[in-house]
Amino acid sequence: MLEPELQGQQRKDLAEALRGLRKASGLSGERLAKRCNMSQSKISRIETGRILPTVVDVELILSALEVVPPEVTRELLDLARAANVDYVAWRTQARLGLHHKQAELKALEGSSRLMRHFLPAIPTGLLHVREYAVATLTPTVGSSPTRDVARVVQARMERQSILDDPARHFVFLMTEQAIRWQRASRPIMAAQALHMAAVSEKPNVEISIIPQDLPVNGTPMNIFVIYDDRLVTIELFSGEVILRDPQDIRHHIELFDMFLSHALTGEASSEFLRQCADEFMPELD
Repeated sequence: MLEPELQGQQRKDLAEALRGLRKASGLSGERLAKRCNMSQSKISRIETGRILPTVVDVELILSALEVVPPEVTRELLDLARAANVDYVAWRTQARLGLHHKQAELKALEGSSRLMRHFLPAIPTGLLHVREYAVATLTPTVGSSPTRDVARVVQARMERQSILDDPARHFVFLMTEQAIRWQRASRPIMAAQALHMAAVSEKPNVEISIIPQDLPVNGTPMNIFVIYDDRLVTIELFSGEVILRDPQDIRHHIELFDMFLSHALTGEASSEFLRQCADEFMPELD
């Protein structure tokens, strides 16, 4: 797994290598930009490390340079793929304050039109009732980073207002396991299921559920979120991986669509959530 120092060095190495190859070819930044159908300013920002090129950008640049040996091309494309992966440990986030992470997510959601959440283990914070959020954010093992739970919960609750923005569309795809895993008391679990059923009635929100008794030819390994077609975030026990490579994004979109094809949707999904709430606390009906 990449650490921040290694990531920074990889990006620096990539920028320097591309700049060096361009100069060795005798091409000006302007001529290279025209060959790549990019702006000259973008080429300049790539070569100075001010922006990170995608793998596609690097492929275009290397193709435009024409004389780059195949082994160098492979090496630089591998470097571009590695540079387009970020890893941030939860302990690092905790040192900065996990409420800042909620602000980052709010900004990311505000800049996206379509968000697809794959949730095999637990509902996302956008769908939490306050009591469930408290339960999920309270550390349960000694090695977990300390956090200001009340502050993070409040930030999470405030972030949920994005669900009322008709310009944003959300698709939450959960396994039955994610709904039934008793992460809190039975009354809280019931309230959480009923809340999700209510949220699913918003016109810009879809909640879909994969039943446990349905054969699925895929393994739900990680929570991931796809922001439009530009970014994927993947949650691990220790931290978060961020992918920007278009091939990685396309792969996760295909995974999402495959799992979605096995799911309950619409009213069938809402009814399933209400049934789960009844099983947790029948007297709530």
